[in-house]
Amino acid sequence: MIIIPAVDIKEGRCVRLLQGRMDAETVFSNDPSAMAVRWAQEGAEIIHVVDLDGAVSKNPRNMNAIKEILQSVNVPIQVGGGIRTMDTIERYLSLGVNRVIIGTEAIRNPQFVKDACKAYSGRIIVGIDARNGYVSINGWTHDTRISAVDLARSFEDCGVAAINFTDIHRDGMQTGPNLEETRRLARAVAIPVVASGGVANIQDIIDLIKLQSDGVVGAIAGKALYAGTLDLKKAIELARSSAG
Repeated sequence: MIIIPAVDIKEGRCVRLLQGRMDAETVFSNDPSAMAVRWAQEGAEIIHVVDLDGAVSKNPRNMNAIKEILQSVNVPIQVGGGIRTMDTIERYLSLGVNRVIIGTEAIRNPQFVKDACKAYSGRIIVGIDARNGYVSINGWTHDTRISAVDLARSFEDCGVAAINFTDIHRDGMQTGPNLEETRRLARAVAIPVVASGGVANIQDIIDLIKLQSDGVVGAIAGKALYAGTLDLKKAIELARSSAG
C-alpha cells in the first residue's frame, strides 16, 4: 500500500477543508511547494495535489503553485481539480505531472474519460467523491443520484489507472476512513482503489492495509499529517512492511 500526502491549494495557499466546504478552511502554509518538499523529504512516493478553486470554477486556477511544486520535488505528482478538457490534461502532463484526476467530468461526460485513457495510457485517475454512497460533483457542491459503485463499474474496461474514492463526510474530519464503503467499492471493480477521507492516525492506516486483498492499493492523508496526529514516515514504513 502507498501512503499519499495531500497538498490542497486554495488561492495559492496550502489549506485543508472540512467536508469539502470552501468556507471552512484552515491555512497550513502560504507556500504549497514547501509542504510538498517536506512530504518528499519524509519519503512520499506520490504527492496528491488538488486545485480547490479549479474544482469549483471548472478550470485550473492554481497552475503557478503547481508549477512551483513540480520544480521543487522529484516525486511523482498527481493533480485534480477543474480538469474538464483534453487541453488541460495536455498542459499538466507537459509540465511534468505524472497523473491527472478526472472527477466531475466522469459523470457529465464519461466518453471524455475513455478518450483520455486511450490518449494517455496509465495516466488517468477517476476521482469518485461520495456522500451517503452517491457521487457529488462540482467541488462537492452538487449531489447526484448515481452511486459510487455504479460509476466505478462504468469505467471497468477503459484503462483507468486507479480510482480515488473519497467519503465526503469523513474528509478533513479525522474520524477514520469509511472502511465499509471503501471495501464495497474496491470489491465491485478490478480497478485499483485509493482511499481518501477521514484518516486520523496510524490505526487507520493499519485498518486500510487490511483492505489490500480487496483491491485497495493506497491511502491519501491530509489533515492528519498537518495536524500532527499521523507521522508520514511511520505510516510509509508500516505500509511498506505490509507489502513484504
